[in-house]
This record gives sequence, structure tokens and C-alpha cells, in this order.
Amino acid sequence: MAYIIKPLVTEKMNAISEKQNNKFGFIVLPSANKIEIKKEIEAKYNVNVVSVNTMNYAGKRKSRYTKAGVIKGRTKAFKKAIVTLKEGETIDLYSNI
Repeated sequence: MAYIIKPLVTEKMNAISEKQNNKFGFIVLPSANKIEIKKEIEAKYNVNVVSVNTMNYAGKRKSRYTKAGVIKGRTKAFKKAIVTLKEGETIDLYSNI
């Protein structure tokens, strides 16, 4: 089963990756655990994973004003995984573009 939804490419994650060349972020399924994430990263990208840190983010309530009035909604909840690779290894996230 695919537990990885997509790589996390944000300014904050790029700053972490530049500071420590062996850390990468991914959005994963909320049901995935660290062992499953580690196995899938190793199989998909052919690297050795040292550790996996996960964080759960709750969805936030949002509202905006439009011509039709106030529209209320909610952002999605998601789980983020920060993967630390073995020294000297890296993942090229931009190779598929």
C-alpha cells in the first residue's frame, strides 16, 4: 500500500534540507506508522533511512468574505513525516519534473 502522498516542498522544509542535507519531508496517510513510512521510502528512493519523525496536523477553520456573504470552511488534516537519511545519501525530488 502507498503510504506516501507527496513530498513536502515548502520554504521551511527547503531551509531544513539546506541546513542538514540528509532530511526530507513528506505528506503521508494519517494511518501510516514510522516503520511503514521507512520501508516505503527505502524501496521507492533506494536510500537508507536512519530515523522518521511524524507530526499530525489538525484541520483549521477558515472564513472569508465574498459578494455572496461569509463563506465558512475547513482545511484538511494531514500527517507530516520528516525522514533522516544515512550520511552522504540524498533524494532528488526534482528529477521527475
